Amino acid sequence: MPALSPKALEEAAEWLMRLSEGDLNDSERAEWEHWKLSSPERDRAWARAQLLQNKLGGLPPSLAMSALDRPASPERRAALGKLALLLAVMPVGWGSWKLAQNQQWTADYSTRVGERRELVLADGSRITLNTDTAIDVRFDSQQRLVHLREGEILVQTAHEATRPFLVSTRQGRMQALGTRFTVRELNARTHLAVLEGTVKVMLAENSQTAPLIVNAGQRTDFSAQTFGALGTADGNVDAWTRGMLMADKMRLADFVAELLRYRRGFVRCDPAIADLKISGAFPVSDSQRALGMLVQTYPVRVSGHLNGYWVTLSPA
Repeated sequence: MPALSPKALEEAAEWLMRLSEGDLNDSERAEWEHWKLSSPERDRAWARAQLLQNKLGGLPPSLAMSALDRPASPERRAALGKLALLLAVMPVGWGSWKLAQNQQWTADYSTRVGERRELVLADGSRITLNTDTAIDVRFDSQQRLVHLREGEILVQTAHEATRPFLVSTRQGRMQALGTRFTVRELNARTHLAVLEGTVKVMLAENSQTAPLIVNAGQRTDFSAQTFGALGTADGNVDAWTRGMLMADKMRLADFVAELLRYRRGFVRCDPAIADLKISGAFPVSDSQRALGMLVQTYPVRVSGHLNGYWVTLSPA
């Protein structure tokens, strides 16, 4: 079945917002009924809207208040774009959105999409949080523990002889041995790159496997049961701490997936150019500028919909 167009999703989001604001009069209700029946695509888009409404019993709370703003207000337009994106990825979109919101609300420290944050912990260790990241910090007399709920961090540990410094994820636990390293959770695996020192890794659900020692200049990834292979760490793995996304013959589709971490909305890459190799340094703090750099350098055309929340990359 073909994907729904941004226009149909935006129209469905608009009607859903209008319905959430109060009862429609007879003329508006007739207009709404005509819109639903005017094309199979609009009917499918409204079915998505109904599914979302049934799951939530209304709009997500963070969008509901914006729906009450003036029709042409930037806040309402932004809420409309977010709602259309939720409709685009239903039925999994709401679950992911709800999980992300819960992580942000209950974590000790977190960052929003596009935000970076540096923390100095009680022992002098430094943690830098990348975009859309959440952590908990638990220091006691026995250990110093940072739990990565989601996202990516750069860790610079302070030396302390009596308490080990640990970073945990759902997949395992890493003990830092005088170390600077990055940790990222992605697709049910933890990705570790050691820049200085050594990290000992223990799996969460396989105590029979001996811990893996990862030295400076090495990287690995692991699930809760198994280790991946040791490899050479990318020298630019921490470029995000300087506000940059470094690409070295990276597939355009992979580049888009990375850039999307730093912006709200949806970016679609046409399969015809998905394997185009991209190289360069791109600013993650200004994703529109990064997309503009692509247009200037490569045979790529960028088109926007839904007030910039939906972007499509296609052959130029």
